[in-house]
Amino acid sequence: MAAFSEIVIEQGATFNTTINVEDAYNNPVDLLDYTASSQMRKSYYSSTSYALTAEITDVAQGEITLSMTAANTSSLTPGRYVYDLIIEDTSNTITRVVEGIATVLPSVTR
Repeated sequence: MAAFSEIVIEQGATFNTTINVEDAYNNPVDLLDYTASSQMRKSYYSSTSYALTAEITDVAQGEITLSMTAANTSSLTPGRYVYDLIIEDTSNTITRVVEGIATVLPSVTR
């Protein structure tokens, strides 16, 4: 079962957060031969999605960084979204690592 985590994205600012993938015994998962991807949507049923860049930043420690550029966060409408992060191995096994609510806060300075 995926972990639940809330993230906050500031509209017009660069966004970065780190996720550590762990097994059932709280040991880091070795992410060698894995890829990661992440999206957010206004609801689970929305056809429009927004990509979060998911980069494996420390293979041995199971670390994945989610990010969006300031240009990309500028185009988001403030409010609540749902998101998840999945990893896929070379045998095409997909695991949802984390899911949750992404809140986009509006920007004042433009």
